[in-house]
Amino acid sequence: MDRLKQIETFVAVASKGSLTAAAALEDVAPAVIGRRIDALEARLGVKLMVRTTRRITLTHEGSAFLEDCQRLIADFNSAEASVSAGGVKASGHVRVTAPGGFGRRHVAPLVPRFLAQHPEVSLSLNLSDRVVDIVNESYDCAVRVGDLADSSMVAVRLADNRRLCVATPAYLKRAGVPQHPAELGRHQCLVLSSDASQTRGWAFQVEGEVQHLRLSGRLDCSDGQVLHEWCLQGLGLAWRSTWEVQGDLAAGRLVSVLDGFAAPPNGIYAMFPSARHLPLRVRLWIDFLKHTYGDAQYWGDLSGCR
Repeated sequence: MDRLKQIETFVAVASKGSLTAAAALEDVAPAVIGRRIDALEARLGVKLMVRTTRRITLTHEGSAFLEDCQRLIADFNSAEASVSAGGVKASGHVRVTAPGGFGRRHVAPLVPRFLAQHPEVSLSLNLSDRVVDIVNESYDCAVRVGDLADSSMVAVRLADNRRLCVATPAYLKRAGVPQHPAELGRHQCLVLSSDASQTRGWAFQVEGEVQHLRLSGRLDCSDGQVLHEWCLQGLGLAWRSTWEVQGDLAAGRLVSVLDGFAAPPNGIYAMFPSARHLPLRVRLWIDFLKHTYGDAQYWGDLSGCR
């Protein structure tokens, strides 16, 4: 007997709650469905269901097996869909979360193009600078920027993320250009406030070791976009990501300093609970981000901007 048919029958009986209802789906006799369940239990050597004349109850083993079977069928259907009609076809809803600033600039603008490629997929995008609990809040994927905390989540690195110390030419003319990170204490530094999520400080590589400097200044804010705007107004030095300031560097509105002390890049990641049963629509979304961010032309050539 076909093993997949046994599994499909088991899922149908568990979902419908009776042999008769499952049999009606295939227009076969309930006895046929019963024999498939018997054969499945015999092959596995475990009781999956307790059947009475009134109802069917899953055993502990049956409940655990049901979840795996549902995922297996979903993966099988996705695999078939991916090669049907000569191309990839995905359907269903994807829930994505991303940091506010990065999400506005580099996630939200990509969503229409992704949906145009996959017309049967819908997507919800949550932008938040707090660390969202993907599992308990039922998100399929989180885009995260920076160092990752230890986690049971699966992480796919989408691109490198570099941080730069930047200021306007007018500020540097007025206050001078710092030649060493130790000189930053004499400058107006625009820093994230202590209640923000990124509180490790500004990172620099000094004598082969990465050092994190906790700086202070007359202005601080919990919102990185506000710090960026203050920096453009010439109010001080800011430590910003290349994805945020690359246009300003190219246009000459900002200048990067202390490049010789730049710390190694961290990353931009897609995170999700498990790679084992990743739905096709989520896998395609992550592949789409990886392909887009992996294109050097997307980020632009910053070599002439420093």
